[in-house]
Amino acid sequence: ARALFEARGEIFTVPAEKGDARNLTNTPGAAERDPAWSPDGKWIAYFSDASGEYELHVREHSGSGEARKFRLGEPPTFYYTPRWSPDSKKIGFIDKSLNLSYLDLETEKVIRVDTDRFNSPRRVRDIAWSPDSRWIAYTKQLRNTLRAVFVYSLEKGDARQLTDGMSDTISPVFDADGKHLYFLASTDLGLTVGWRDMSGFFRPVTRSVYVAVLRKGLPSPVPPESDEEKPTEAEAASAKEKPEQPSEKLGEKKPAEVRIDFEGIEHRILPLPVPARSYSRIESRKPGVLFLLEQPFIYAPAAETPGSTLYKFEMKTRKTDKVLDGLALFELSANGEKMLFRQGQRWTIASTSQPAKPGEGVLNVDGMEARVEPLVEWRQMYREAWRLQRDFFYDPNLHGLDLKKMMQRYEPFLDSVYSRSDLNYLMQEMMGEFTVSHLRVGGGAMPDVRRVPGGLLGADYKIENGRYRFARVYTGESWNPALRAPLAQPGVSVLEGEYLLAVNGRQVSASDNIFRIFEGTADKQVLISVGPDPDGTGARSVTVVPVAGETALRNLAWIEGNRRMVDRLSGGRLAYVYLPDTSFGGYASFNRYYFAQVGKEGAVLDERYNGGGAQPDYIIDYLRRPLLHYRTTRDGEDFTGPQGAIFGPKAMLINEYAGSGGDTMPWYFRQTGIGPLIGKRTWGGLVGGLGGYPQLMDGGSVSVPMVGFWDPEKREWVAENVGIAPDIEVEQDPKAVREGRDPQLEKAVEVLLAELEKKPLPRHERPPFPNYHKPESNPGRQAPPR
Repeated sequence: ARALFEARGEIFTVPAEKGDARNLTNTPGAAERDPAWSPDGKWIAYFSDASGEYELHVREHSGSGEARKFRLGEPPTFYYTPRWSPDSKKIGFIDKSLNLSYLDLETEKVIRVDTDRFNSPRRVRDIAWSPDSRWIAYTKQLRNTLRAVFVYSLEKGDARQLTDGMSDTISPVFDADGKHLYFLASTDLGLTVGWRDMSGFFRPVTRSVYVAVLRKGLPSPVPPESDEEKPTEAEAASAKEKPEQPSEKLGEKKPAEVRIDFEGIEHRILPLPVPARSYSRIESRKPGVLFLLEQPFIYAPAAETPGSTLYKFEMKTRKTDKVLDGLALFELSANGEKMLFRQGQRWTIASTSQPAKPGEGVLNVDGMEARVEPLVEWRQMYREAWRLQRDFFYDPNLHGLDLKKMMQRYEPFLDSVYSRSDLNYLMQEMMGEFTVSHLRVGGGAMPDVRRVPGGLLGADYKIENGRYRFARVYTGESWNPALRAPLAQPGVSVLEGEYLLAVNGRQVSASDNIFRIFEGTADKQVLISVGPDPDGTGARSVTVVPVAGETALRNLAWIEGNRRMVDRLSGGRLAYVYLPDTSFGGYASFNRYYFAQVGKEGAVLDERYNGGGAQPDYIIDYLRRPLLHYRTTRDGEDFTGPQGAIFGPKAMLINEYAGSGGDTMPWYFRQTGIGPLIGKRTWGGLVGGLGGYPQLMDGGSVSVPMVGFWDPEKREWVAENVGIAPDIEVEQDPKAVREGRDPQLEKAVEVLLAELEKKPLPRHERPPFPNYHKPESNPGRQAPPR
């Protein structure tokens, strides 16, 4: 057995045991991508831009001979996911424009199967051939953005929807018996439908496994089970004596013919007895045998992503067994006998019929070698960068840019590129011509420079009496590992005003570079001497563990300082909530600070320096919640409904360093009429990313702004290169800031207090409790006679 790999723009095969790794392509100046092995083992298909545009190449598995080359359409574009038909005569594929097509290798014709509706993370990806190569199953998004299973008949040239669209279905696959189609479906996708929305964060989604019985009259694959008497030995022997049905000769077995009766098929879709989990994929090659890949759900913003878990389900036993966990990748061979998987950086080929043994079948991928010619590679990546924008940029007119002219303008500079960082610099300059946000260049094959982190104590210093004196000690949060303050740990407790006298026994004076003294000490124990006097009187020695960075500590101090300032200026009436981004950090910060201050009369929302992320619908929805009712209990105070809300006036602080989601947030805030925007105009970048485009051949990246943002009422693009202007403009005067003031924050408090003065929060009185036994409480009922 051999495994098929793509690396550094080349296609390789690596043996399971004997032989050497082979480079099948050897094309330093071209990018080869997405290799796929034909089921008969003879051919390998992949996409190559050797001609200057991507085409499909098909060559012998040994790499010998010339590849057959197929132009897949006009204009040329990017293609993905080649999938061979079981008869090795056709190849299905997907293109960048959401089209699903297949190539008939005999006629060399490309046939369009279908086109997906939305360009989103749920766009068409699944291609599943029937065992007789006459049908293709796939998923397509409906108007509700959920995916349904479709099947396409190659003979009739039409597609039919198989599932009803009331659940999100993925990963259809035909059973080898030709009678069944499996797929995964979820009915709790819920708020994760909004894939760009914060309201979809950390919502668990489970999927169950279903089987569609394709023909009328076929029995259920999971009929009710019952323990019955087994036949006698004589009956069993008699059964064996029955003449066998004629069968094909060895090696000539025909694949099962697939026929689909669409009428009433909705009544022939059944759940399999498999526990619901967050499955992401099904694979099946043998009749009644399924492999299920579970993608773990992440419950915390800072949690590391563990690997996936692989399960095996067999219809005849109805049992689901765990096969492997910690997987980064899993593939099944065409005959279902072997599987390729990756755990960490280790690749393994193992049998599917018995448990994988640790250490067995590990591939030697170190034998993969590619000839690297930097100058040739750089020219390919130069062209690739332009092609990515040509095909994926949200505006097909490229903001009016003349692509051919720009390629010619910048191409001469390639002659002066002498390093990979030079190429990044050139691409950054030329990508700037698009005049758009979220277009980034970075990475690539560059020397791995060992970096020595400095150590920091989480403090500000001032020079006094020939010594370093602690002007401020940042305290952080002792319970939070990400906010560990070295000088505030129990047993250390360095105070502001004390002097740093010595480090690891070496005296420290004002003439020393304090950062050099702590070089290389991050996360290591360091003995320091501190004391109240510069001459060392009353000094004590403590062991500290410096941190590599202080940004989080200083940011927390700034946030807490702002919160205390708002509390002081408003007399405790206003809340302060900082929103660092519209991603996991902003989600966590909002949940922590907003709900902890419920009960305040109003709130200052501070999104200055907001780094963006997702669409902040979650935050906006909570900010605009109105008071609807109260609840009363026998004991204790009445409480509001909804409970998690601040019902008074709100203002949002913005500045020129807030962008992307930091542009969306104030725009939503204004559109929903929550309150005024105070500060300075935001950055102005709302043409965002989506992904789905390839990396450069050496692992570098050029991002593509793929998603525009426009206002349906004004019929205009929002914020891009303009930003969101404040309702009340306030300069952040440097002198005032140095004096410990915050003019923008002060203005927000002033505005909200004026609003509360003008329109105080109403005080509601609870109604009298009902008395259903007073005559007047029920006019239709007469009082009983005394």
